[in-house]
Amino acid sequence: MLKLIASSRIHRVHPTVLRPAHHSASPLLRVLSSLGGLSWRNANVGGRYFFCSDSSDGSDHVVDAGVQAAEESESKASAIVPTYPRPEDYLTVLALPLIHRPLFPGFYMPVFVKDPKLLAALQESRERQAPYAGAFLLKDEPEADPSVVSSSDADKNVYDLKGKELFNRLHEVGTLAQISSIHGDQVILIGHRRLRITEMVSEDPLTVKVDHLKDKTYNKDDDIIKATSFEVISTLRDVLKTSSLWRDHVQTYTKHIGDFTYPRLADFGAAISGANKLQCQQVLEELDVYKRLKLTLELVKKEMEISKIQESIAKAIEEKISGEQRRYLLNEQLKAIKKELGLETDDKTALTGKFRERIEPKREKCPPHILQVIDEELAKLQLLEASSSEFSVTRNYLDWLTALPWGEYSDENFDVTRAQKILDEDHYGLTDVKERILEFIAVGKLRGTSQGKIICLSGPPGVGKTSIGRSIARALNRKFFRFSVGGLADVAEIKGHRRTYIGAMPGKIVQCLKNVGTSNPLVLIDEIDKLGRGHAGDPASALLELLDPEQNANFLDHYLDVTIDLSKVLFVCTANVVEMIPNPLLDRMEVVAIAGYITDEKMHIARDYLEKTTREACGIKPEQVEVTDAALLALIENYCRESGVRNLQKHIEKIYRKIALQLVRQGEMIDATMLPIKDKVDSDELGQNAVQNKNSELVEGIDPEKESETSDEIHKVAKESGGDKEIETKTIEQVLVDESNLTDFVGKPVFHAERIYDQTPVGVVMGLAWTAMGGSTLYIETTFVEEGEGKGTLHLTGQLGDVMKESAQIAHTVARRILLEREPENPFFANSKLHLHVPAGATPKDGPSAGSTMTTSLLSLAMKKPVKKDLAMTGEVTLTGKILPIGGVKEKTIAARRSEVKTIIFPSANRRDFDELAPNVKEGLDVHFVDDYMQIFNLAFDDEQSQNIK
Repeated sequence: MLKLIASSRIHRVHPTVLRPAHHSASPLLRVLSSLGGLSWRNANVGGRYFFCSDSSDGSDHVVDAGVQAAEESESKASAIVPTYPRPEDYLTVLALPLIHRPLFPGFYMPVFVKDPKLLAALQESRERQAPYAGAFLLKDEPEADPSVVSSSDADKNVYDLKGKELFNRLHEVGTLAQISSIHGDQVILIGHRRLRITEMVSEDPLTVKVDHLKDKTYNKDDDIIKATSFEVISTLRDVLKTSSLWRDHVQTYTKHIGDFTYPRLADFGAAISGANKLQCQQVLEELDVYKRLKLTLELVKKEMEISKIQESIAKAIEEKISGEQRRYLLNEQLKAIKKELGLETDDKTALTGKFRERIEPKREKCPPHILQVIDEELAKLQLLEASSSEFSVTRNYLDWLTALPWGEYSDENFDVTRAQKILDEDHYGLTDVKERILEFIAVGKLRGTSQGKIICLSGPPGVGKTSIGRSIARALNRKFFRFSVGGLADVAEIKGHRRTYIGAMPGKIVQCLKNVGTSNPLVLIDEIDKLGRGHAGDPASALLELLDPEQNANFLDHYLDVTIDLSKVLFVCTANVVEMIPNPLLDRMEVVAIAGYITDEKMHIARDYLEKTTREACGIKPEQVEVTDAALLALIENYCRESGVRNLQKHIEKIYRKIALQLVRQGEMIDATMLPIKDKVDSDELGQNAVQNKNSELVEGIDPEKESETSDEIHKVAKESGGDKEIETKTIEQVLVDESNLTDFVGKPVFHAERIYDQTPVGVVMGLAWTAMGGSTLYIETTFVEEGEGKGTLHLTGQLGDVMKESAQIAHTVARRILLEREPENPFFANSKLHLHVPAGATPKDGPSAGSTMTTSLLSLAMKKPVKKDLAMTGEVTLTGKILPIGGVKEKTIAARRSEVKTIIFPSANRRDFDELAPNVKEGLDVHFVDDYMQIFNLAFDDEQSQNIK
């Protein structure tokens, strides 16, 4: 703040104008003596009013507070030049606007005059030996805040004010100022006396009439005025001790204004304070000397407080800087000592050595362009300062570059027999998946090297897609790395961030190579059909370069900014629904579908894998639990019908947890009942020194009727060690889980028998449907509502989708055509209102495979003939009666077997899908492949079979 005052508000006179003060006498003492009416010789009393400051040599520097008249006459440039007429004779003056602060009598102020006419008038006045003008402070605009410093744009607007507008913005009270010098548009003013504007004389340049103001009379000997002035002097003295700037102001003032008086003291204090312009203007306008002193005292007290705050801030910053410098010097000395003793090298030298040591073993295998980048970055690291941000970026970049396994590959195992064994150990069934992996291994063995491929395993949840990827890695002796892209919306997770960003990191594939330490791992990209898309780009498009066999040999990560060879990486992707994968991405992958497990496969998986793992995890011994095949079959059929085995595993874990709780509770009860026996044995040992011990063993292979009694027996085993005898209780409790008590462990069945009818009635036909749970049988029922001429309509219910509704309309048309051909005289469809329903209405149903079933249901009702017993069908029918192929042959076949269906009708185009099924799935089924609906009609409404049923 003081610097601002010195630069813009109160300026010392130009070196050519002022001359040095004389310090031979004690002028300040004379000033203070004149203030207090004291004599020159009474130095002890006057000494309390000195303006003092601590100089470097420890002596007090006494500032001249008054200048003799002779000194003023010796220096015309530094004293007020006496002119004729006298200053008080100027009643009409040019008006100079002051923007920042008012001008006080006795002070210099530079003013920039932008108006050429006003500047010319000032120059003319100075040349006519009348160098006086009026300096008046500008008022703030009504909406402006006086505490806010105006900007340069606002100053420009002030310079544009002229005439009446300028006159209205001027404060009434100003200062008569002598024009000391003019340099370009800068005018140096020296304040003389107070003026008050009375009226405007001319507008351009603004000239006003003024009255010269005089201070009100006051009593020099008034004690209150004396005390107030002494307090002002005391406060000024304290401020002078801390501010050299104020000392310069004192020297400048006292050389040109003469002796201090009470009014001049008040002006001096207000002028050099840091108060705002309105407070200074208030002091200028005050003609009462006592009130002016009071106002000045408030301002200098505030200045003193500001000086104290400034001193405390400077002290705190100095302590902080000195502490940091001391710590820095000590650290540098410590580094130098350690380096001299050989205990530690320089930071940059140690880092460079570490990076060179890390890359040296890989130098022969590392690609040349990678080595070039590493060498360039190492040279750059030596030139950077350790404290710079670029240093940390380069260090992290080198850390990633040197940590990657350039040219390092794990030795692959191409033993097909071993791979077959490992895959069979980990998974039951999945023949097509295992066959594809063995083909890949066989090709690698013939070529001598394996090329990275992109395999996509698609199938329902819980069929083991992720665990298959882990088994493939074990079979090939490759490192395994898995990352899920489900919900991934940031491209930087795959391609990396730019190094310029804070916290930048490479993509997942580069992190994978660093973690596994080889360049040919197996990378499992999980849930690739659930990729997100956010504001940070499209991750599916970013995966194209990663999963394209033609491009990933030169994969470019944004962070590394060098190409990486990923052609040896084996990518395995997993997806639940292939249709959700973008087509360009799907085109680069080889899809291997996993349809799920049939009941027989689930039985083997539960018995050989799930039950064994769960039993070990629960700490239960094999002889303590027996789960029958009937219980497992009931669990699969009634609780876990989905394609995968994850839900089956949860239910088996639930069974074993309840068994564990049951065993622990029984064990605690047995321990409690055995305590009296233990006490009795101890008393017998004391009295008779003899104990008869009986050993019993659990008899295996007993009859089922006696099994529960045997499981409750308690066997005591006695051990003798030396002379001591101890009885140890060992309980073997076997828990039997059968179909009868399965509900005690897993609750009520979730699924019930899908087969509602042993023999389907008229108008009811069993269809086959694919669901996310695998497959299920689906009844389609048609019933007669009412009859009337022209009432042939069809009403549909059962939460059907648009596709199934259209299939129902097509089936209605096909059925009417066939009935017309078979029984021309039968007007059933034309005059009957029908209602077609698909049960389980809470479940939405849709798909193009129910047309043939709906047509058969309508014809069955029209001809009043039930369809053949144990018959299920699927297939879409066209208006001409052609049968179109369907999907989910395996799931639908499994559903038919679950419902004990003997005869199935499939479209002819699905014959190949059925032939690829396992023999145990096709066993005992009579399957017919048709391509026209009349074949279905003949199979469903066999006259001889229908007659037997009747």
